[in-house]
Amino acid sequence: MERARSSVSAMPPVVTEASAPATAAPDAAPHATTVATPTTDRRLRPGQRDFRRSNLALFAAGIATFVLLYSTQGLLPLLSSDLNLTPGQASWTASAATLGLALGLLPASVLSDRHGRTAVMTASVLAASMIALALPFAPDLTTLVVLRTLQGAALAGLPATAMAYLAEEVHPSALSSAMGLYVAGNSIGGMGGRLVAGWAGAAWGWRWGLAASALLALVAVAAFRLLIPTARHFRRTAVDGRALARTVGAHLRNPLLLRLYALGMLFMAVFGAVYNTVGFRLIAAPFHLPQSIAASIFVVYLVGTGTSAAAGRLAARLGRRGALYVAITLTTAGLLLSLVDSLPCALLGLVLITAGFFAGHATASSAVGRTADHGRAQASALYLIAYYVGNSLGGTLGADAYHAVGWTGSALVGLLAMTAAAAVTLYATRQAVRTRRTTALGTVRP
Repeated sequence: MERARSSVSAMPPVVTEASAPATAAPDAAPHATTVATPTTDRRLRPGQRDFRRSNLALFAAGIATFVLLYSTQGLLPLLSSDLNLTPGQASWTASAATLGLALGLLPASVLSDRHGRTAVMTASVLAASMIALALPFAPDLTTLVVLRTLQGAALAGLPATAMAYLAEEVHPSALSSAMGLYVAGNSIGGMGGRLVAGWAGAAWGWRWGLAASALLALVAVAAFRLLIPTARHFRRTAVDGRALARTVGAHLRNPLLLRLYALGMLFMAVFGAVYNTVGFRLIAAPFHLPQSIAASIFVVYLVGTGTSAAAGRLAARLGRRGALYVAITLTTAGLLLSLVDSLPCALLGLVLITAGFFAGHATASSAVGRTADHGRAQASALYLIAYYVGNSLGGTLGADAYHAVGWTGSALVGLLAMTAAAAVTLYATRQAVRTRRTTALGTVRP
C-alpha cells in the first residue's frame, strides 16, 4: 500500500521522502531493496531508450499540468476589466483550480492504485486539456469558476500519480534525476502558463490568452502520450478504505505534522495573495506598466528554483527551524519593502518574497516525509492539500484586501500569515528546548 501511494507529492523535497518505500516489490522480502542486482532488477536505467522516453514524457506532463493550473493568474487584470469584476472576484478563477486540485489528490491516488498509473495520468491531463478548450467560451464568472474547479480536480491525477510511476519503473539509482526532470517540468509549466497566457492576453484579450495556454498544454499532452512507455511493474492494489482513514486520522493527530501543514498553508497563502494581485498593482498608479510587461513579472518565479535547492543546505547548517526563521524573515522583508512606491523596491520585494516562500515550502515539505513514521504518501498528500488550500484562501483574501485598500491590503494579508508562521515556528522551538531539557534532567514532566 505504501508503494502504491508514493506519488502524492508534487514537490521535490516531499517526493524524495514519500517515494522511498517504493523501491521494494510488493512481494519482496524485508531486505529485498538492499540485495537487488542489475540481473534481477529490470527497472529503467540511464542509457536505455525507455528511460529517456519516460523522463521526457513526465517532463511534458509536468509542463501541461502547471500551464493549465496557473493559466488565469497572468490574466486577472484583463478578466477584471472585461467582465467588470473586482480583483477578489477575478482571483477566484485562479483559486478555484488550486482548490479543485487539493480536493482531488487523495481520490486520484486511490484511482491510480486501482486502474494504473499511465491510465490515470493520461485521463487526467487529457480531461483537463479538454476543459481548457472550453474556458475561452465561458460567458460569465460563474461558468469560468465552475470549469476551473473541475479542471483542477482533473489535474490532480498527474501529481498524485507521476511519482509512483517513476518509483515503480525507474531503478533507484536513477530515481532522483528522473524526479528532478519531472519537477523541472512543473516549474517551467508554472512559469510558462502565466507568461504565455499573459502575453497572448495582452495582445488579443483574455480569451485568446486561455486558448494559447490550452494549445500549449495539448502539445505537451500529445508528447506525453507518444513518449510514455508501457508500465511494466505496476500491480493493481485493492484499497482498504478503513486503513486509509486510520492512517489519515493518525497524521491529523500528530502535532508536529499539523505544524508542518500549517506552515505550508501559511507560506502558500502569502504566495497566492502576492501573485494574484501584483499584476493589478503594476498596471495601476504609480507604475502604469503595460499589461505585457506586467505579465512578464512571473519570470521572478525562477528565483524559487535556486532557493529550493539552497534550502536543503541551509537546513543542514541551521537546522529546520533555523531555515524556517530565515524564510520567514526573507518573506517579511520582501513584503515590507514592496510597500514602497518605487518600482525597484517593488521588484526587489517580490524577489525576496519568492525566495522566502520557496525556502519555507522546501523546508517544511521535506520535513513531512522524515516526520511521518508510516503512511508517508498520505502524509505528503495532506501537506499538499493544505498547501493548495492556502493558495486558494490567500489568493482570494489578498485580492479582496487589494480591492479594499490597495497593495497595502495584500501585503497585510501576507504579513499576518508570516506572523502566524513565526508563532508556529517559535512554539516548535520552545517545545524542542523543553524536550531537550527534560531529557537532560532525566525526568518526565506532566
